[in-house]
Amino acid sequence: MVKHVSIKITGQVQGVFFRASTKEQADTLGVKGFVRNEPDGSVYVEAESDEMTLTMFLTWCRKGPPLAQVDRVHVLPGEWQGFKHFVINR
Repeated sequence: MVKHVSIKITGQVQGVFFRASTKEQADTLGVKGFVRNEPDGSVYVEAESDEMTLTMFLTWCRKGPPLAQVDRVHVLPGEWQGFKHFVINR
């Protein structure tokens, strides 16, 4: 069963290749959705996949790329959107 989650990641997550690394991880796992920087300095992600894959993706989000310092990952379930790819929104 495909699930949808909205993820807000806070900490030192902008300017450390977080969006590019998130896309790379999503593509590797087969997660669909998008990632974008937010004006408040956080990173926002919408992701869709099966539950096990989303669990692996969220585990990665809690760590992020090597230069990131993740303080908090807030996850909310949402309505399935049927994303076809994973993209970086500017």
